[in-house]
Amino acid sequence: MLHKANQRLRNLVTGISASPTDVEGLWVIERAPIEDSRGSFCRLFEPSVFEEWGWDGPVRQINHSCTAQRGAVRGMHFQLPPHDETKLVTCLAGEVYDVAVDLRRGSPTFLSVFGTHLSANNRKSLLIPRGFAHGFQALIENVELLYLHDRDYAPTHEGGLLPTDPRLGIDWPIPISQMSERDLTHKPIEDDFEGID
Repeated sequence: MLHKANQRLRNLVTGISASPTDVEGLWVIERAPIEDSRGSFCRLFEPSVFEEWGWDGPVRQINHSCTAQRGAVRGMHFQLPPHDETKLVTCLAGEVYDVAVDLRRGSPTFLSVFGTHLSANNRKSLLIPRGFAHGFQALIENVELLYLHDRDYAPTHEGGLLPTDPRLGIDWPIPISQMSERDLTHKPIEDDFEGID
């Protein structure tokens, strides 16, 4: 009880809060910046705060992506065990529609899709646990995302879903203008797909 009270107090001090989504284990992170005449200051990440929402390891990678074309889609990517990862996705410039899909075998929200708008203005992030696929669509030109990962990248353990797979039914907000060759080659989910451990 005391630990939870201290955690809430720390969250108030850091300006970081989280809201659960309707997909189990997936959180939308919000931040309240400190503002004055010079501008603003905002804490992006603090491990002891994020532990409450499932972050349980060190930051092993910090990645930065830039997407030039409006309508471009990147995804839907995931890492297989034992290299599956938790990731925190934040938009630094522009606006994206960010999407996560639950691939966890036996999960009550298996194959559920969640999408939300992340932008430099709303200062939100998506905290995505292990066993999820992730992708996004750029809603304006020149968007930038920052990713924090708790596992090293393992190219031999990467996987992907087709962003236009009708079984997922992702409702991309605007027409898709561009996808990589790699993402176009991902196969649709088959009827015998049981998810990942």
